Amino acid sequence: MVNIDKIKQLREETCVSVSECKKALEQAKGDFDKAKEILRKWGRELAGKKANRETGIGIIETYVHANKRVGAMVELRCETDFVAKLDVFKELAHELCLQVAAINSEQGALMSQPWIKDETKTIKELVEEYIAKLGENIEVKRFIRYEI
Repeated sequence: MVNIDKIKQLREETCVSVSECKKALEQAKGDFDKAKEILRKWGRELAGKKANRETGIGIIETYVHANKRVGAMVELRCETDFVAKLDVFKELAHELCLQVAAINSEQGALMSQPWIKDETKTIKELVEEYIAKLGENIEVKRFIRYEI
């Protein structure tokens, strides 16, 4: 039997459903870090399955740094209007804007960059985590960085 506190902690850290957290912890025999890795693997597999689904809805997020000399704009797409309105989807769009503003990158290189808030994962892995959380395909359609 898996400890309920570990399930709650894993749920808080990953935002994955309680049942999936429980399954991952059971498979990992209670090892918290191993369970997180299992969830990441499942997220990548889910993202691969959803990759061909059309992303016709989405949002445009902007960020301007406090010095007003650097800004970013990201077009983030998903499958449904319902998901586009969720705070967790908006959170991802904001995180991507921060990434674009922080690192001057080429269009194709964004997804392979280490995430500025956790360099152990790439932007692609971050997006895959959100795909697993939300159950829809998510696509970074376009982005731009401005700097004076």
